[in-house]
Amino acid sequence: MIGVVGGGAWGTAIAQVMASDGSPVRLWAREPEVVAGINERHENATFLPGIPLAPSVRAFADLAALDGAALIFVVTPAQHMRAVLAGLPSRGAPLILCSKGIEAGSLKLLHQVAGEAVIGSPVAVMSGPTFAHEVARGLPTAVTLAARDIAAATRLAEQVARSTLRPYASDDLAGAEIGGAVKNVLAIACGVVEGAGLGQNARAALIARGFAEMTRFGLARGARAETLAGLAGLGDLVLTCSSTSSRNFSLGIGLGQGRSAAALLADRRTVAEGAFTAPVLAAAARAAGVDMPVTDAVNRLLAGAAAAEVIETLLARPLRAEGA
Repeated sequence: MIGVVGGGAWGTAIAQVMASDGSPVRLWAREPEVVAGINERHENATFLPGIPLAPSVRAFADLAALDGAALIFVVTPAQHMRAVLAGLPSRGAPLILCSKGIEAGSLKLLHQVAGEAVIGSPVAVMSGPTFAHEVARGLPTAVTLAARDIAAATRLAEQVARSTLRPYASDDLAGAEIGGAVKNVLAIACGVVEGAGLGQNARAALIARGFAEMTRFGLARGARAETLAGLAGLGDLVLTCSSTSSRNFSLGIGLGQGRSAAALLADRRTVAEGAFTAPVLAAAARAAGVDMPVTDAVNRLLAGAAAAEVIETLLARPLRAEGA
């Protein structure tokens, strides 16, 4: 049996793809309507409507239902991960983290948080360009699957691989996580460019300069450049910076059109994780002595600054060598 902690769109998509070979999957969800919908109608109409789920996917409101799982995917919002993991019923099953973010306050990466919250369970990270609705529909997807060493990552990749899901093994936990966390913030920035009508040139430049920020921060936190240039970094960045299927990109569009962050976030049942990651990432960058002007700009927008003012400030920055 495979366990999934989190009944949002991404958690449900993971449950569906894991069940595609007939494996029994138990999904824990906080929302009673999600549990009922999956068990009674084989659909998560709240977060992933219109996609019939495999009969072997069952939902539960009690984490105790995951006791005995061979492995557990963790797909909770980053800032709630520590508290949720503390309620897991057993220890020892590998945890595959699929959330993207950095813990506020401690500024720790999520594999560090999980290692503290669940003593005795191996921790891995799965990340990459993954729109939930495409994964759930069985469209081809490739991801990075990182663990403490390449042998452990390879074993997990063999367990996770399905006909439409291709995991690439890595031993760079920090790189796999940082790519996913930073790209969510950069996707908001690219949405601002779209919403403000600044053109494709500006968006391409922002993706490139944002990737430079991701790389600087990643290297400062122990990541490897090749991981950040792979699926979990550049691959995910390109996807989420160019489609309204990205919640973060859509949030940025609204900000670029002059709408307030408070109003945009109040409208959302699903989480634009970049909005919660931006202030934490900015604090982590300052602590590491890393210059991240795009991240700072997004943080200012989310705090209420006008898009036109923030864009003007970015464009007025002193000129510098590209590799500096």
